[in-house]
Amino acid sequence: MGLSSDNIHGLILAVSSSIFIGSSFIIKKKGLMKAGASGTRAGSGGYSYLHEPMWWAGMISMIIGEVANFAAYAYAPAILVTPLGALSIIFSAVLAHFILEERLHIFGMLGCVLCVVGSTTIVLHAPQERNIDSVKEVWMLATEPGFLVYSVIVLVLVAVLIVRYVPKYGQTHMVVYVGICSLMGSLTVMSVKAVGIALKLTFSGMNQFKYFETWFFTIVVIGGSILQVNYLNKALDTFNTAVVSPVYYVMFTSLTILASMIMFKEWDSQSASQIATELCGFVTILSGTFLLHKTRDMGNTSSSEVSAVARSPKRHNTNNTNSD
Repeated sequence: MGLSSDNIHGLILAVSSSIFIGSSFIIKKKGLMKAGASGTRAGSGGYSYLHEPMWWAGMISMIIGEVANFAAYAYAPAILVTPLGALSIIFSAVLAHFILEERLHIFGMLGCVLCVVGSTTIVLHAPQERNIDSVKEVWMLATEPGFLVYSVIVLVLVAVLIVRYVPKYGQTHMVVYVGICSLMGSLTVMSVKAVGIALKLTFSGMNQFKYFETWFFTIVVIGGSILQVNYLNKALDTFNTAVVSPVYYVMFTSLTILASMIMFKEWDSQSASQIATELCGFVTILSGTFLLHKTRDMGNTSSSEVSAVARSPKRHNTNNTNSD
């Protein structure tokens, strides 16, 4: 059926977002390295990076990327936009290889290829964006029984995790923090899409901010984002980033696609083969993301391991000579 103009706009914005966000990590790290060379490092509690222009350039790049990602949801379905977030990992890994000289292992390259293949598969088979003429239509979709049940289940699970499981298992079980972020993230993305649609319609001459529904979705976006950042920071501070990032990506993306499927019914107009192809593309992206993170440090350690192996026969020969 081909890509609609809205899907193309959303695709361009989503890819642009990944480029800016992926680049921002490298630019900010370069700024942190420069600041750490002349002052107290950020890891030691220093704030000298605030005076480093390159760090601010990275922050601006990240803000532009997040704005582009926000806008992408106004044009394209979540099943198209959300999985493409994995592309930022590719840009970050490739730039780190050339700029920071953090070697990309052969399995890391394979992970990049898998992400590209999976993203292409989803893009080519993504459903068309629903035509919406008012934020009230989004509100009607959000207040249908199916999505209300999903929202209640999510809120109850989040409340139980925060009240009961965070105090007992938060420091030992990563899934507690990541689960809170992912569950709330799925509702936040639906609200982001609603606010994005409201902004698009408002800019086209139909003011949507006169409706309370728009402000309700805006409050959900702000509140959900604050909650996510809080518990994601806890997860990153407590557990290994190489483990947190892929698990969070898998849970967040899966729940967001589920929420979008329930609320916007994006798969109703698609055949079983199209849906199966999209799911295969999603699994391919997950595989690539997992492979990238699991082998992230292998490229930096391989050279020392090889040199150690190369030196070992010499030591073995020396020992034999001494024994003789």
